[in-house]
Amino acid sequence: MSLPKILIIGGGGFIGQVMTTKLAKLGYPVLIPTRKLGSLRDLWVLPQVTVIEADVHDQEVLHQLCAKLTDTDVVINLVGILHDKPAKPYGKSFAKNHVELPRKIITAMNKAGIKRYIHMSALGADSNGPSMYQRSKGDGEKIVINSGLDWTIFRPSVVFGENDSFINLFASLQKLAPVMPLAGADVKFQPVYVSDVASAFIKAISMPQTIKKSFNLAGPKIYTLGDLVRFAGRKVGCSRLVIPIPASFGYLQAWMLEIMPGKTLMSRDNLASMKVDNILPNFEENALEKVFGISPQPLEILLK
Repeated sequence: MSLPKILIIGGGGFIGQVMTTKLAKLGYPVLIPTRKLGSLRDLWVLPQVTVIEADVHDQEVLHQLCAKLTDTDVVINLVGILHDKPAKPYGKSFAKNHVELPRKIITAMNKAGIKRYIHMSALGADSNGPSMYQRSKGDGEKIVINSGLDWTIFRPSVVFGENDSFINLFASLQKLAPVMPLAGADVKFQPVYVSDVASAFIKAISMPQTIKKSFNLAGPKIYTLGDLVRFAGRKVGCSRLVIPIPASFGYLQAWMLEIMPGKTLMSRDNLASMKVDNILPNFEENALEKVFGISPQPLEILLK
């Protein structure tokens, strides 16, 4: 029996590249649209992987992509962004990527007669959450749940790995600053390894019992934000003193980082997300182990 073709929207990102490599090793044919072909050279050489230049926010392009699939194939959406300009209930970029894109993907899938859809959300996604990020992710989930497709939603905590944008951010900052003033130092996270997240997505492809279900994904250990910053310093051999600061100073710090030229390192919306701990709800078993049979790896794997 032949394996289904997998269309990965957002396959060129941090999680997508790990997932694509795993899928290729298992023999799955994979199709990845990207705006920048040159950025995915490492994926070109993988067997069974086709990378094409395409704008997935264009509805007609999505129709063309889904037309390349059959009704037994699978669409995975990994698209997510971390920053946007303040607006109510969220900014245009969050709306475009977390809400409008899933709706467009679902429209294209319905037109092509494709049913299986696996969606990347986030732990803490909530249409009434304290941050724009959480609200937009929550609204995206509602669209998926009401789509009529055979959907599965994954809601990971912070995803870590060698090329992540979280641990590496704090590692980079510690190379620049003599001390680390930190708002939300006591907020709790349960970071999950990128390889474990990718494996859960892949296992779900052949697990019909995961259809129309949402799964929280987390690692085996809980850390405070202060713990994570100190870990990042140890990882690069550049540990700095972490100094907890009040939320008011934290927002000022985040606002300054927002207006600095170049890539946004941290935003006020990121701090709003940290008003709630990013960990599994009380007494909830980890779906990685319970459902997918994966032993979650701790953050310390990055030190090996």
